[in-house]
Amino acid sequence: MRRAAYSLLELTVVLAIVGLLLALVAPRFAAFRDGASVRSAVTDVTGAFSLARETAIMRRTLVTVALDTAAGTVELRTNGAALLRRSLRATYGIVLGANRDSTVYDPRGLGYGVSNLTITVRRGAIVDTLTMSRLGRLRW
Repeated sequence: MRRAAYSLLELTVVLAIVGLLLALVAPRFAAFRDGASVRSAVTDVTGAFSLARETAIMRRTLVTVALDTAAGTVELRTNGAALLRRSLRATYGIVLGANRDSTVYDPRGLGYGVSNLTITVRRGAIVDTLTMSRLGRLRW
């Protein structure tokens, strides 16, 4: 009487093939994760700048967007009060870089201190750059 089963040799070969395929695919998953984190962080930064501009127009006051590259945070402030604080490094594991530490939107929605503002978001080998125009509009 024979039982239907797999031999130890067959199981070893299958596990070796699966391990080889996993070793080939794993770096692709890391790059995919890094790309998704960078895209999400760029979306959050863009949303924060849009919210700052809209809030400045709506409240008819100055709104400051402060970038803390050491902590990886973006903060919106108006009249000394914090409106929004996003910790991008803790949320997405990214490194935030900028050539200026803050910008201000006036009640008309125009940006001050944004001449040549460049923000870089990096994780692993994936880097994305946001550039702000003199009118306070972001593009990437």
